Amino acid sequence: SPITIGVMLVLGGVFFLFLDRIFPENDIIYDDDGKPHDQDITYPRAAIIGGFQCLGLIPGVSRSASTIVGGMFQGLTKKTAAEFSFFLAVPTMGAATLYKLYDGRETLTSDTLPILLFGNVVAFFVALLAIKFFVSYVAKHGFKLFGFYRIILGLAVVGYFSFFS
Repeated sequence: SPITIGVMLVLGGVFFLFLDRIFPENDIIYDDDGKPHDQDITYPRAAIIGGFQCLGLIPGVSRSASTIVGGMFQGLTKKTAAEFSFFLAVPTMGAATLYKLYDGRETLTSDTLPILLFGNVVAFFVALLAIKFFVSYVAKHGFKLFGFYRIILGLAVVGYFSFFS
């Protein structure tokens, strides 16, 4: 229900406000030569983070937020957790795309296919830019802005559906 979604948005937003305090040790790790160290994501770590992804099935819970939290729970930095979260989305989005293509196969013609391909190429590059911006922002500033956004949106959803439905 919309109320459930709104409540989960608010709860997730409150959690985001404290995320940096919950995982303060997840700062950038440096090698002996002073360069940032890339963290290894082992199969067990990836499986646990994938389990966190299942929380995204709850209405109002963000799949990417749940995997980022899962990554930070596994000791990853904000940057590494956010990057892995987007990589983890690829199989999910790929499967959804293939399903949509199969479901709408009657509408695929020689006229619509070039438009579909062009739209996908543009969307891919825009997504790369958005991901680069998001990962950079989160690495520098944390999650508080997203927490406030979720709280405001959640309260608006709860308010709207409490009074107008």
